[in-house]
Amino acid sequence: MPSRTVAAILQMIIGVGLLNVWLVRKEKRTAYRGGKAESLRQEFAAYGLPASMFFVVGTLKVVSAIILLAGLWMNAPVSLAAAVVAALMVGALAMHTRVKDPLVKSVPAAVMLVLCTTLLIIR
Repeated sequence: MPSRTVAAILQMIIGVGLLNVWLVRKEKRTAYRGGKAESLRQEFAAYGLPASMFFVVGTLKVVSAIILLAGLWMNAPVSLAAAVVAALMVGALAMHTRVKDPLVKSVPAAVMLVLCTTLLIIR
């Protein structure tokens, strides 16, 4: 499979995944929320982060997702968006470690980090 096709698939998976978490499922309980949080906002509180970080991180992730998806049809800074998401995933992994979450709670962040890193390498 050509790297351009793989890149497009990764952009779709990452973009749709981020929009799903931040726009569709942000108030829903999942097995992967940090600490005992039942929503994204509670997860940030469980990490001891200020409320403003919820908005900063959310904005960065939603904008990055839009850029990744827009990059399928137009010239967009896809590598920058993937790098931003990768950096945020490193932060997410650090937060899970900080609150001593079981390893399974870090799986989505680790997978997203691998997908973003792969996208950066093949672009």
